[in-house]
Amino acid sequence: MPMTLIKGSFKILNAAPDGDSIRFYPNNPDLWKQLKSPVRTNKSGGAQLRLDAIDTLETHYQPKGGSLGVLGQPKKFGEGAAQELLTFLGFTSVRRKAGEIVTSATPDAVLGYILTRFADKYGRSVAFAYKGSSPEADGGSVNVTPQLLKKSANFHLLQVGLAYPTFYSKLFVDLRKALTKAAVEARTSKKGLWAEDKTNNGFELDSLATLTDEAVILPKLFRRLVDYLAINDGSEDLGGFEAFLKALDDRVIILPDGQVTGFDFVVKTEGQKVSLSVLPENLVFMEK
Repeated sequence: MPMTLIKGSFKILNAAPDGDSIRFYPNNPDLWKQLKSPVRTNKSGGAQLRLDAIDTLETHYQPKGGSLGVLGQPKKFGEGAAQELLTFLGFTSVRRKAGEIVTSATPDAVLGYILTRFADKYGRSVAFAYKGSSPEADGGSVNVTPQLLKKSANFHLLQVGLAYPTFYSKLFVDLRKALTKAAVEARTSKKGLWAEDKTNNGFELDSLATLTDEAVILPKLFRRLVDYLAINDGSEDLGGFEAFLKALDDRVIILPDGQVTGFDFVVKTEGQKVSLSVLPENLVFMEK
């Protein structure tokens, strides 16, 4: 899988990095122009990364269309994933204030590089993130093998059980298989969030606190649930949730058969019980 290698630094001061998103500053900001879709940068050429193929529990999500405020999932694994990413990259003594904003860290920046091809619809570079240096040329095309993938922060977070596998259709099959193996091994060993995961077994939604403080579930399912609750007139009743999901039209491919359908097809509700009928690693989401 050929991707563009970009060298630079990870910086977190005055930002709010979580387990799957962090700010990256290239040595040569012009390299962003090599990607197939535009990256949104700040005045210094820095851009937010979206770590490819993983999703960690939300720490500060703003539901759309309502007044629920900024929400997170159970802190043990949401904040745990954020800390694990920063530790992996080389940051220590990280302090934050309200809103998860980093006020201090040692060092101020750490050397690293990314492998990327495109940006998502929010202008974030979808990337595999690495600490340290690379012998390859800055801006060069690098074939990302499963062996190289295993050195990434993305793979590490799956391996330690602090991220869910969340695949999109542009990810190459050999990399998806390597990431799936890491996720399955973590789940089998009940590492990290897998010891408390309720995604497929299901849970009863009694209140908003069920989602923010109790149920450990796939973040995409969490986001869809709180987006629905945000427009549900203060009620937790899930009677309209299926129709809500259908209207969003999130398209997925179900493996191994390759069936293309909507996310609503794999989300099951029975009264107030919610579950996912397919294991996360067997879903491939289609980019919008």
